[in-house]
Amino acid sequence: MGSLVYYGHSAFEINSGGKKILIDPWISNPASNTKIENIKNVDVIVLTHGHDDHIGDTIEIMKNNPKSKVVAIFELANYIASKINDENRVIGGNMGGPMIVDNIKVALVPANHSSEGFGSPTGAVIITNEGTIYHAGDTGIMSEMELIGEIYKPDIALLPIGGHFTMDHNEAAKAVEMIRPKVAIPMHYGTFPVLYGDPNEFKRIVISKGVNTNVVILKPGEKFEFKF
Repeated sequence: MGSLVYYGHSAFEINSGGKKILIDPWISNPASNTKIENIKNVDVIVLTHGHDDHIGDTIEIMKNNPKSKVVAIFELANYIASKINDENRVIGGNMGGPMIVDNIKVALVPANHSSEGFGSPTGAVIITNEGTIYHAGDTGIMSEMELIGEIYKPDIALLPIGGHFTMDHNEAAKAVEMIRPKVAIPMHYGTFPVLYGDPNEFKRIVISKGVNTNVVILKPGEKFEFKF
């Protein structure tokens, strides 16, 4: 049985196959109720792009978890290596076939966003024995989502719904229609007033489309268990 924990904003923890994976670990975000020092036994940190609210607490977490490694697009991985002064703890890749890191498959996929000079923004597909999770990163809606759904067939899609910087609840519901995951979990909303997206409205629209996707709304700190 795999599980994921939502820490607010776009930060998630995935536990699967005996590995602990963090994605965009801004654990100290305003919505979070978890302290950074409580994040332990981390194996891999996946970063979608170079904005501060997605790099988040990566450096401190790596200091607290000396076996952890970062997976990110090449330029961002190099930046993290320069901050920790250890190139052996980063795996830089690019969009294409999955990378294999500690027996974990991570595919970087396109995202329609910006990344402050740290290479292209990405989403990430995490492929585990219990299921495949697509973290869309920060993105507007894009036609590539249909290909991501076709190629990787994500069981779970973690989708931004906040608007202003990303899709809102209406666009994210269309993304669900394109990707067709078994489960969709909204993220990147409510952290700041500008992120107006409504998770309940997102769920309502997805249901109205007749898509066979279960929308799961998690509060920061809540866990979702899965096995597909």
